[in-house]
Amino acid sequence: MAVDTSPRSTTWTHVDGEWLPGNPPLIGPTSHAMWLGSTVFDGARWFDGIAPDLDLHCQRINRSALAMGLKPVKSAEEIAALAWEGVAKFDGATPIYIKPMYWGEHGSPGSVVSVDAESTRFALCLFEAPMGGHGGTSLTVSPYRRPSPETAMTEAKTGSLYPNSGRMIAEARSRGFDNALVRDLNGNVVETASSNVFLVRDGVVMTPAANRTFLAGITRARVMHLLRKAGFDVVEATLSVEDFLAADEIFTTGNYSKVVGVIRLDDRNLQEGPVTRKALDLYMDWAHGRTESEE
Repeated sequence: MAVDTSPRSTTWTHVDGEWLPGNPPLIGPTSHAMWLGSTVFDGARWFDGIAPDLDLHCQRINRSALAMGLKPVKSAEEIAALAWEGVAKFDGATPIYIKPMYWGEHGSPGSVVSVDAESTRFALCLFEAPMGGHGGTSLTVSPYRRPSPETAMTEAKTGSLYPNSGRMIAEARSRGFDNALVRDLNGNVVETASSNVFLVRDGVVMTPAANRTFLAGITRARVMHLLRKAGFDVVEATLSVEDFLAADEIFTTGNYSKVVGVIRLDDRNLQEGPVTRKALDLYMDWAHGRTESEE
């Protein structure tokens, strides 16, 4: 039986100068991206009539393309303008995920493994996706690790990194957890399988230092800035599993659900604490323009 390839929510994709509904067939069996994984993407959000930090997401997709050896064919400003054009195609009732993408069609002359930058293609896909995540999430320490820059394309937001995240989540869910707390090759905690992570202890907010083994996200940076502006001591540090087990609060940040409290880490139960709630409130107040945030 053929697999149903239709999207699971309302979807529009801009490619080659036109908007197409549904899930258009864009990558063929000889495409470099299909065969050898030369894909990069980013993800912004639209909700309540706003798209927080859309400009930064559009800038990052072009940096990811360059890191992959691709050639950005759209400026960040052009991508953002297309995103707003796409948003207008939806009814506005459901949050939207905004996903710009680049990929390579061909390998370089003389080496099929290396992508030919001149064969870069671009698409912008928007689809309905509820925010989700609030009410708390559970984590377990993953047996799998994040790679170092010497072993994987960690400088890019690339699809090739996500099968590792997928197996982390699948393994965690097989043991009754929502997501996984992930370490680097040195055994230090760096993030979860799909988001950045913070802990709070004695009023100090701490997050793993950006060591190039994980994506130090745009929402992560925004929340750090807002908390500091609100008077919190926010520290980037080398953190262990034991540090997280001893925390008063743990929360995650990411573009998909913004700020989410952790209510369980392995055998330890936690509650969504006041700093977690404050971080979400600060983010939403800033996103809706209820407060100002100097860079």
